[in-house]
Amino acid sequence: MAVGFRRKEQLKRPSSKLSSSMVSPPSSCSKSLTFSRLSIYISRSRTLPCALLVLVVFFVYVAWKLASSQGSIHRFYSFDIVNEFPHDPQAFTQGLLYDGNDKLLESTGIYGRSTVRKVDLHSGKVELSFNMGKSFFGEGLTLFGGRLLQVTWLTKNGFIYDRYNLSKIGRFSHSMKDGWGLATDGKVIFGSDGSSTLYQLNPVTWKAIKKTTVKFYEHEISLLNELEYVNGEVLANVWQTDCIARISPDNGSVLGWILLHELRRNLLKSGHMGVDVLNGIAWDEENKRLFVTGKLWPKLYEIRLRPVTPPFDGNIEKICPIKGFK
Repeated sequence: MAVGFRRKEQLKRPSSKLSSSMVSPPSSCSKSLTFSRLSIYISRSRTLPCALLVLVVFFVYVAWKLASSQGSIHRFYSFDIVNEFPHDPQAFTQGLLYDGNDKLLESTGIYGRSTVRKVDLHSGKVELSFNMGKSFFGEGLTLFGGRLLQVTWLTKNGFIYDRYNLSKIGRFSHSMKDGWGLATDGKVIFGSDGSSTLYQLNPVTWKAIKKTTVKFYEHEISLLNELEYVNGEVLANVWQTDCIARISPDNGSVLGWILLHELRRNLLKSGHMGVDVLNGIAWDEENKRLFVTGKLWPKLYEIRLRPVTPPFDGNIEKICPIKGFK
């Protein structure tokens, strides 16, 4: 487990299997229960001066707001760079996996340039590559039962590859509206289609077992893109931002945000003006390493997460201009 993930588990949050440590904002139910009890107390305390009662209500409200705001601060994570690795600056990264032994599997997009490839982590060298031709735009990638699975943009078609030599061995048709991201927990396939829906798909029939709407509080989070399953959560790149949503696969709630805008900002400052947005998450389960990169990025990063501390006030729109988020 990476240090960042250990730190988050020191925080308390009821009702999450893997992130039981993370603080959740008080529910409307608990809020109403608290004020209901306070109302009963006030109604029975008729001897108290009215002004004193108003002060009691005021201080209870302030205390609750402070507690909830403190909880929300630790729902946001920044990062420390552990390692930097070279990455093909011509790779329009759409899917990324850690394949063991310091090898990565990567899906790249753009018609005529879409590939599935095996990449050496340390050198960035492409060791094997399968070119998809001009008809398909490569998207999300995941491994399931030794098979390498890939979806394609603007279609419901997907392809199956041999994990070791990247030869195409089959195809499938999924029930999502489009093909954007894929991930797995080893039991089901998680999928995204650019909407706010997180799909759970049967790995044999590719029919939707479950659909959940991803929300941060009451706000839907659309444009879910590349996915990775990490410790009971689904991490999702949100397209057109440099932010990763940490999603509960049980109910679609956003448990937290990983804010990575500084990575692209630093690449631009160093003269890499052609870089596109963050897209690409890989998790090394054995060594607890988290890797991220982006479309046309010349670098891939191993990062360690750490909670954001004040003065950030938890307003996600300040850093991640999410479409439709108000």
